[in-house]
Amino acid sequence: MHLKSACLLLAAATAGFASEVRITTDSTAAGGYVSAYTQATGIPYTDPVLTECSQARGRQNEPSVAINPRDTRVIVASSNDYCGVYAGSPSSGPFVSSGPIWLGYYRSENSGAAFVSSLVPGYPGDTSPYAELAHIRTASSGDPVIAWDNHGRVYFGSESSDDPAGSKKTLGDVWVARFDNPAGTAGAPINDGKRFLGSVIVARGSSAPNAGGKFNDKTAIEADRTGGSCDGNVYFSWSRFTGNSSNIYFSRSTDHGASWSSPQLFTSNVKNVQDPDISVTGSGNIYVTFGQGATVSGQKDAVVIAKSADCGKTFNKPAVVTTFIPYTAQDVVGAQPVPPRASQPDDPKSEEAPFAAGTLARDCGDFDNACASGYTFFRRSTAPRSTADQTDRIHEWIYIVYDATKPGTEVPSGTTYGSVSIGTGSQSGIYFIRYDGNTTVASTPVLIDNQAVGHQFFPDISADSGYLHAIWWDSRNDLTYSPTRPVGNDAAGHTVASLDVYRARSTDGGRTWTSKTRITTLASNPNYEQFSNRATPFAGDYLWVSSIAAVAFSTWTDWRDTIAGQDPREPNATDGANVSQCRTYDATAKVWSGDQCPHAGGLDQNIYGAPLP
Repeated sequence: MHLKSACLLLAAATAGFASEVRITTDSTAAGGYVSAYTQATGIPYTDPVLTECSQARGRQNEPSVAINPRDTRVIVASSNDYCGVYAGSPSSGPFVSSGPIWLGYYRSENSGAAFVSSLVPGYPGDTSPYAELAHIRTASSGDPVIAWDNHGRVYFGSESSDDPAGSKKTLGDVWVARFDNPAGTAGAPINDGKRFLGSVIVARGSSAPNAGGKFNDKTAIEADRTGGSCDGNVYFSWSRFTGNSSNIYFSRSTDHGASWSSPQLFTSNVKNVQDPDISVTGSGNIYVTFGQGATVSGQKDAVVIAKSADCGKTFNKPAVVTTFIPYTAQDVVGAQPVPPRASQPDDPKSEEAPFAAGTLARDCGDFDNACASGYTFFRRSTAPRSTADQTDRIHEWIYIVYDATKPGTEVPSGTTYGSVSIGTGSQSGIYFIRYDGNTTVASTPVLIDNQAVGHQFFPDISADSGYLHAIWWDSRNDLTYSPTRPVGNDAAGHTVASLDVYRARSTDGGRTWTSKTRITTLASNPNYEQFSNRATPFAGDYLWVSSIAAVAFSTWTDWRDTIAGQDPREPNATDGANVSQCRTYDATAKVWSGDQCPHAGGLDQNIYGAPLP
């Protein structure tokens, strides 16, 4: 389809429907989940996992989204999807959390006006004909990333955690699933990315309890759409954690995701690195950006970049683009304000071992997860994202965004909470850099939308046909905001609806930014305690935006549908972070049950999206 025609089609389709759409339809009222096999073939299929997903009102976070470049009516999205966690439980209970956490497969064929929700095939409990095509070994998966090529194929990348045998080992594989058009590259583009071709492991981790051993994580994916000599190649990158060290690895596929090259390490000269992102310029050159943390040896917090000029065969030595002052939510584990009696686990595969009092914590909640400050907050830290305009044959520009502490906003927090260090808070903002791959010169970091109040974080950026689209989370409308406290907390530790999604657009290579507007119509509370047996919040680690020319589609995690409630294990709590749940106490065994009303809305964390015309 001609680019101009595609843009007109998307613009016409987005006109006249609500600005926001709920992408995860995990309730019967919203339509439930439809097997990817059924969507592609029309043949009915379901299983207990999809049945549960259709009524779960469960949790989803870390969304990704991608617009089909051949037909912009087709948009696919994904997330960490917990909808199947209670699969196999009787309809009236007892509810046992033994089902999978998996990658969502959410599909729209009307430019994002509505989505049909499903799961990427190969999940535990999948007995469809597609299941045997998934050559992976995992009981749960996450960190979804998506990329289209220019030939009707779409690729979903993932990391894997749990052992299908049910042990405490975390396998730590990374893998890629691929979909194409059932009629081939000449088929009607409305069916692009619909047929599942299979999943293959790109890199294996080593089995060890609690994410030990060799664990691959923090994935990134991109495809070459330039029409050049590398067109159709798919590139995948990830962080590998081994003990206390981490490195960035890279692999490529030259046969449309059917096989992958041996993992290539290119961070032997740096330490403490993670969060890679991949950009392909109009020349077909590949750039991988990532964040590096400070070390005692003098390494600074920085955005780093590495380049390949030979279709991903080799990379040059990574170089620092810019240093920054990080924003990392942190606190000290405190004495438990409400020492709980034992509780049956109701959140499998996401339980964290309790930390001893006085140790550092990156998120805070109740019970073993309570922090000395008394605040409730989700984990967040500085992470760069990057992209390039593959239609630009003139420039070798990489567009980078990251969230960091704004210099000069550091202030004593008055508590153990901090964002720069324990006891030191700050304000975070979204910075933009344009890096020139030809000259290796980067522009001076600038704030995209400098605000006097509010935290900005988890940015993403997309580029196509001369248009840049950036999105981020923003708490400027939070009346409790203070640089001394985490998002959505007042001085007494009460949590409130505090987060919105904002966007900005540039048509001059990032020199100026316009259309700085709020996307969300409702702010929501990111600090609901929906994880670790209803003891801590979790917001995921990123948002996502995809674009074709002037029009983009954005996705984010949202809590507007969450039902607040009281945790019977702490009946006097007033922090506003507890969610609706039902538990009974067995006085003989001296133990609380797991949540016996998980479908009631207390876990209703969703993925929402909106077009950015």
